Amino acid sequence: MHAIPITLDQQPATLLDQARWLYEHKSDALAVTMIHADGETAITYGEFFRQAARYAHALDKAGIKPGDLVALILQHGEDVLYGFWGAMLLGAVPSVFPFLTEKLDRTRYFESIRALVGHESIPVAITYSDLQADLAEHLADKDITLIDKDTLQPGGDIEMYLRLNPAQPADTAFLQHSSGSTGLQKGVMLSHQAVINHVASYSTAIALQPDDVVVSWLPLYHDMGLIAGFIMPILQGLPLVLMSPFQWVRDPKMLLMAIHRHKGTLCWLPNFAYNFLATRVRDKDIAGLDLSSMRAFVNCSEPVYVESHRQFVDKFAAYGLAESTLMTCYAMAENTFAVTQAGIGGAVRHDVIDRERIMADQVAAPASGDTPNQIFVSCGKPIPHCDVKIVSSESPANTLDERHVGEVAVRSNSMLSGYFARPDLSAEALHDGFYLTGDMGYLAEGELYITGRKKDLVIVGGKNVYPQDIENLLNDIDGLYPGRATAFGVFNDRLGTEDLAIVAEVQPEIDPTDREATAPIVREIRNRVGQSTDVAARFVHLVGPRWLIKTSSGKIARRANRDKFMDEVVNRRP
Repeated sequence: MHAIPITLDQQPATLLDQARWLYEHKSDALAVTMIHADGETAITYGEFFRQAARYAHALDKAGIKPGDLVALILQHGEDVLYGFWGAMLLGAVPSVFPFLTEKLDRTRYFESIRALVGHESIPVAITYSDLQADLAEHLADKDITLIDKDTLQPGGDIEMYLRLNPAQPADTAFLQHSSGSTGLQKGVMLSHQAVINHVASYSTAIALQPDDVVVSWLPLYHDMGLIAGFIMPILQGLPLVLMSPFQWVRDPKMLLMAIHRHKGTLCWLPNFAYNFLATRVRDKDIAGLDLSSMRAFVNCSEPVYVESHRQFVDKFAAYGLAESTLMTCYAMAENTFAVTQAGIGGAVRHDVIDRERIMADQVAAPASGDTPNQIFVSCGKPIPHCDVKIVSSESPANTLDERHVGEVAVRSNSMLSGYFARPDLSAEALHDGFYLTGDMGYLAEGELYITGRKKDLVIVGGKNVYPQDIENLLNDIDGLYPGRATAFGVFNDRLGTEDLAIVAEVQPEIDPTDREATAPIVREIRNRVGQSTDVAARFVHLVGPRWLIKTSSGKIARRANRDKFMDEVVNRRP
């Protein structure tokens, strides 16, 4: 075996074959360090799989068979890791569900769980004591067994389960659910072969090293956390340092201190985290911090902004952070995870384009002279065995030329097998072997640039506006809560075009109904939008805490908030 066991030239048949190899060859090696509020727990590969066998044993006793779905409704910690692998040891299909937090609406949360359990006929869920009674109440009429992880007793022969070999390469290894805010979430089916192919390709794309250490706070019900922050390092036999996303939000410096203590080298972050760390971590709390071990902070899962990277470098360069470590990636659950990668072997490119051309003509023409411009950050080139093209959003059969904005289409050997129990959506997703992502972007010199989501595009008087660009403008306005704003279109019947609407949450000490207090905020919002886009914000609606609806993964749910705004504001106008 090579130092990195899974490569483009050398791959196991299934994830369970790799688990067997890890148990036999790396049993005493460090697998996971779990950081808790009160300390750390170090887990070897041997202990990891022995604990997974306990969960396999419990599921076995519950009658779970190969191919059965297993919902993991567990708090972020060791148990969700063990439960995930325990289900796979039986050939069952695990899926990590979000657990209830104070930020989620209880009614919407349990409605979502109930809908998924019913639609997917999930026979068993593993949960924790504090949530079991509520789940039992809301799932009373469903044929599902609830297993309380807190009552699990030691048991399960790991060597017996490793000998079972219940899965084939084409079998579904696990489901990743979308984080949609409306309608039924989609269960992305990923086969053992697809996941292994992806780990091999992405390991090559990031030049994975045998001495790499992955540090992550990302939730495991999101593809970035599940694959980059769990599956890939485990399969490749690398040390993984994990912490709860909810602890990290309360104490963001814990990620940096974990990198310092464990000599972390790789970390994946959504764009907002760069701003969050730069503004929320105080110098007096990180004295002696050393980030020089890092070789890659990979910006992924949200649109990437130059200013976010600049703030991050300005803040942490004094602590050993090299600008060359800032990298980017474009990814989605339907491709297991990564589609492209930038920053390995050279700096990430910034494309300065003519703002008027892209808004009016959907062409990313390079800016010249005094032309108003906009900067897009490259997501890089496709990873091995992955093809990307840009197609017309109206006619997917029409492939667009370089620098023409259209829908991103992806084809690879690590794509989804389909959406579980949704043959209608599975058929719609593919066109001539390419997956239509719903993301808009363009290619330039072989590199991918993402401009926004197809369904979220706002067209105001013939000008194309991407909501995330508007939302990013508002992050540092005094009086607004950073990251809690959403922009969308509201159709104007009289003008025959859309108006731009913005809903933004104010700081807790500000009353959103106090016009005198909020007038400067509204004025600044309108000024920034007008100066940056040449489009006026028709509606600016300020709200207090808990007004904005979020998805299960914590993102602002743009469409759901638009519906709420229409119901509570626009439709109530005289």
